Amino acid sequence: MDELDGPDHRHRRPPGVDDETVEALGSLSKALETIERARGHLYAFHQLTGTADLELDRTVGLLRGAGHESWAERVETEILGRNVIPGHWTFQIVEAYDGTYYRAFRQLEREAVRQLADGRDHLYEAEMKEARRTRDHPDHTARPDTPGARTPTAPFD
Repeated sequence: MDELDGPDHRHRRPPGVDDETVEALGSLSKALETIERARGHLYAFHQLTGTADLELDRTVGLLRGAGHESWAERVETEILGRNVIPGHWTFQIVEAYDGTYYRAFRQLEREAVRQLADGRDHLYEAEMKEARRTRDHPDHTARPDTPGARTPTAPFD
């Protein structure tokens, strides 16, 4: 492969790294990407629950304004500020997830890439790109800095 017509150095397989290792690291990366998505959903859960809890302030005020003091009191004492699971608000769930699972997962993935692939990320994807791209096509260049790469244009130009 021409040095200028392929992945940059940090996306090239180091000497001695076999196909199974590249596939295993690709699988580990895919699992981490799934965990990143799960973590995003956890943050969405945190934000949505917090938004609903803050809306309850308005609910209580509207109920009181409409003369429903007992309902306002129930919302205020039974739901407003309530734990979502015993002893936890959502921020505590996020913190526990991060501290117990997420950070450990990320650290292990980083360490595996450092030790097994000389710190080179996305080898599986880079090799897949090489296998799927059309050589000498301006929209299939190996890297952004490849001579002849097409410059992005405004939509519908």
